[in-house]
Amino acid sequence: MNSLPDNDVLRSGAPADRRGVLRGLAAVAATLALPAIGHASERPVRVGYISPLTGPYALFGETDRYTVDKIRQLTAQGLDIGGKRRPLEILVRDSQSNPNKAAELAGSLILRDKVDLMLPSCTTETINPVADQCELHGVPCLSTVQPWQSYFFSRGGKPDKPFDWTFHFFWGLEDVIAGFNGMWDSLPTNRKIGFLFERSADGEAWANPEFGFPPAVVKAGYTHVTPPFFQPQTADFSAQIAAFKKAGVDIVAGITLPSDLKTFMAQCRQQGFRPKVVTVGKALLFPSAVEAMGDLGVGLSSEVWWTPAFPFPSSLTGESAASIAADYESTSRKQWTQPLGYSHALWEVALDALKRCADPHDRRALRDAIQATDLKTLVGPVRWKGGPVKNVAKTPVLGGQWVVGRKFRYDLAIVDNAAARFVPTNAKLVPL
Repeated sequence: MNSLPDNDVLRSGAPADRRGVLRGLAAVAATLALPAIGHASERPVRVGYISPLTGPYALFGETDRYTVDKIRQLTAQGLDIGGKRRPLEILVRDSQSNPNKAAELAGSLILRDKVDLMLPSCTTETINPVADQCELHGVPCLSTVQPWQSYFFSRGGKPDKPFDWTFHFFWGLEDVIAGFNGMWDSLPTNRKIGFLFERSADGEAWANPEFGFPPAVVKAGYTHVTPPFFQPQTADFSAQIAAFKKAGVDIVAGITLPSDLKTFMAQCRQQGFRPKVVTVGKALLFPSAVEAMGDLGVGLSSEVWWTPAFPFPSSLTGESAASIAADYESTSRKQWTQPLGYSHALWEVALDALKRCADPHDRRALRDAIQATDLKTLVGPVRWKGGPVKNVAKTPVLGGQWVVGRKFRYDLAIVDNAAARFVPTNAKLVPL
């Protein structure tokens, strides 16, 4: 199948608000040409793929085009489904890191393009509004790269009232908390933490008084100070830094955008605040973000979802994690980055479900095929049975620290593997 053009930006008016979109208002989307492959009379299986290709969360979607290109090559002759070879059409859209835009695009893919399956890739700002549209219209939806709590509870999910059409696999805050605590326990500190939480669904989840970081660290023997949440892409962290200095914290933890952490670290240096440990989620996943911080990035620590050291081969190609990472580096001329493994695994789960479904145009049948998933993927086993809530599967997470690299400017060293022993540690956490 020839590579399809991506219709990443819909030429519509102002984005609809979320309530309006949830009532079914959708912008007009340009129609993609059907793939020119055999069985032209067979209606193609249509998959909508929505990713933050631009905007403040674009680093999360950085590997998505590479992965989609690989999947298009792999399925050029279609998929064997229900005894038939069926053409596969992938409709890529750019959420622009905007929740309203993501919802608008999802509405159009569902109502105009009649997609059979939706794959929102990466971040709360893209996944939640897309998943809401799919739940509203009864369209199967698979997603990943978002802590399950902000995916489930932020959308109004309740354990006794879960979602029917939307499925998600990723780790949870309980896993990251355990990893962060493990890293911090390995160093002598005064056990005082300063929390840095952005004003977002993720920030609210991480700070949740029931399942978030504050109650967990107190239980682990730490004390904390939590200044007011900051607005993403802010220019001034003076209030937070002053609160941390006053409390005498040794550890700074939280969740931020890469650009916000760079601003925060620069202002810490300017204002004479030097914590021993800075462990921040989301901001430190990407080598390019750490490089942009210069020497401020050395020694910062974070969660690690996936590395080329993962021992699980692809269920689609049989390739190892190391092989896929090396091919990405060769193709893109960029260092591997963590979303690569999950971008690939999302397609593993999606294509596995499609192949097991007798009729992929029957949305209920496809939903049931997804529900029955029990698959070993590049990021580990994915199965919904036994998850924390219905339609949520958990995957492993490690603890890492950015160090001066060899092949690249910085490398991500694994310093805690308590939750995933199948990846060995290769360093110990050191203070800043």
